[in-house]
Amino acid sequence: MLKLFSTVTLMCALSALMVGAAQAAETEGHSMERSSVAYRTVTVDGLNIFYREAGRPDAPTLLMLHGFPSSSRMYDPLFARLAERYHLVAPDYPGFGHSDSPDPKTFAYTFDHLAAVMQDFTQTLGLQHYSLLVQDYGGPVGFRMAVAHPERLQALIVQNAVSHEDGLGPLWQKRREFWANRAANEAGLRASFFSFSTTRQRHIGSSPNIEHFNPDLWVDEFNFLNQPGQADLQSDLFYDYRNNVASYPKWQAWMREHQPPTLVVWGKYDPSFDVAEAEAYRRDLPKAEIHVLEAGHFALDEKPDEIASLIDGFLHKTLSAQ
Repeated sequence: MLKLFSTVTLMCALSALMVGAAQAAETEGHSMERSSVAYRTVTVDGLNIFYREAGRPDAPTLLMLHGFPSSSRMYDPLFARLAERYHLVAPDYPGFGHSDSPDPKTFAYTFDHLAAVMQDFTQTLGLQHYSLLVQDYGGPVGFRMAVAHPERLQALIVQNAVSHEDGLGPLWQKRREFWANRAANEAGLRASFFSFSTTRQRHIGSSPNIEHFNPDLWVDEFNFLNQPGQADLQSDLFYDYRNNVASYPKWQAWMREHQPPTLVVWGKYDPSFDVAEAEAYRRDLPKAEIHVLEAGHFALDEKPDEIASLIDGFLHKTLSAQ
């Protein structure tokens, strides 16, 4: 009888272990499925817009808007670290990455137009509420979207994106001359703005740790900038950047009025934008959480774990309170 009881007990224990293992495998499978990245294309305003997506659609959405001359690819480090807790969406603008690049003769490359396409992109995907992560060009695109529809914005995360004159240092004098007289200064701007050395410098800036950078980053971007038509459309878009600077007072007024929960993560070795811009946000957003990191313009190149942790902590606290 004792032997029979022991055999039954052992069989029950083994069965429980097998069920538990199966459930764990199923759970792990669902987790891996949720966190894997999907690479999709959707038609928006007659254009094929490419985007990366991961996480459960019912999780809080983090919409990530990239900079120049990058694409949604720059957010790969966050997909690897945040997809199990958030619904991550990162599109490529028209003219960038894997999205369509219509001829600038027929498509106006302005930040107003890019923001309109991205706004329609969110509607096409049914994104009614989201937190917004903006970097570089993502700033002027994202601020336009937020001003147009503040009710959709749950939180704002800024990584080296400018909305004050504080961020535009001496480097911008030549660029202001281009805005003032495009015909006289465009050749010089193209020679510098799209060069290999400038493309590399955007990443490394004044960082003392050059060996931490993967050179594929700027080599790939330089090759992208040398694709047919890129110089023309990117010149048009950068000429329109003057309208971003003119919009700074409007965006600042919007921030002061709406006080969106805001996290500022700033790479201090940025050669494009001055570190003073990080604290400038506090003038409009006294409750903003601001972190200056030992990193450059593309801070995710160097501090992916730290930035992911800051974003996760900020969003958990902010969204739990809403």
